[in-house]
Amino acid sequence: MKPFAGLTRALTFVLLLVAALTGCNTGPVKAPDLPAPIHATTLGTGDELEIRILGASIAGAKEIPSDYKVSPDGTVNLPFVGRVSIIGLEPNEIEVLVKKKLIEGEFYTDPQVSVIVRAYLSKRVSIAGQVKKPDSYPISPGMGLLKLISLAGGFTDIADEDSIIIQRKTLKGDTKIERVSFDDIRDGRIQDVLLQAGDYIEVRRSVI
Repeated sequence: MKPFAGLTRALTFVLLLVAALTGCNTGPVKAPDLPAPIHATTLGTGDELEIRILGASIAGAKEIPSDYKVSPDGTVNLPFVGRVSIIGLEPNEIEVLVKKKLIEGEFYTDPQVSVIVRAYLSKRVSIAGQVKKPDSYPISPGMGLLKLISLAGGFTDIADEDSIIIQRKTLKGDTKIERVSFDDIRDGRIQDVLLQAGDYIEVRRSVI
């Protein structure tokens, strides 16, 4: 029986060693300590929006364009008033500005202006490293790390899914850097990491 006892002890040792090594690789399960994401709503270059103008036009126009895209110089070309700079403005600020210019130019007496942003294409997050399509991608409200990884085509064969680095600018102007495990998110051990415009994500290469 002694040979079998020795074999049993050896197998037990191997199993304990494998368990210990596996535990070391996974690391602590904790959510990254990042500032809460800020959803910026100011307009930037490339953003797509709808500007509706309702009311009696002095010029007698019945139909005017309503869909616009912010030009590289930060302007949109509006009926009557021409190019107006809207970069860095909130939608409600654009409404006030457009109404003011229409009245000052005596094109409308009391226009009702509404602005709806169709796409914040200027608000982007970047992902680099071991993903199939590293690039910067437009961000949408509520977008998380899982969605970004999907947009980037998933991981490469040599990606370390337990070592995803997220860099985020804080309101104070400094940069917060945290590591997160994709497996922890996918398996529900921590919540998905919500992103904000300007975030930089790096998927590191596996050491194995």
